Amino acid sequence: MLNVLEQLPRYQHAAAKARLREIVYASTRGEAERKRKEFEAWCRQHGYGKAAETLGRDWERMVTFYRYPKEHWVHLRTTNVVESPFAALRLRTDAAKRFKKVERATAVIWKMLMVAEKRFRRLNAPELLAEVCAGARYEDGMEVTREGTAA
Repeated sequence: MLNVLEQLPRYQHAAAKARLREIVYASTRGEAERKRKEFEAWCRQHGYGKAAETLGRDWERMVTFYRYPKEHWVHLRTTNVVESPFAALRLRTDAAKRFKKVERATAVIWKMLMVAEKRFRRLNAPELLAEVCAGARYEDGMEVTREGTAA
């Protein structure tokens, strides 16, 4: 979404963000593709062809989550899965640089990670993770059996 917004003037960000959010939160990939076409038409109508091209270029990455269980989508749609939990730690590493001994700075950073770990969000439906790792295929959040129908 951010790559697309960079191609638009600032005063169009709110309208574009609302349209892009509709795409990302569509219930099926087919619906997301329909909304994508509407967004691209809106961009071209207003003379923002670069934004439409950017969306087309990044499309597969944007809708990859449809190939995973629906319960996991909330985790996959986030903008920065790894960085968010460590934001509090990053703020305090400057203070740790003032320690004279590396061991003390490391201890402070380690303790901060241990405290932050208690607030990490747990994975929804962790039992499905084993199936995903085993190669189970999902379409629009529903498992697809060998015959090609949703389970």
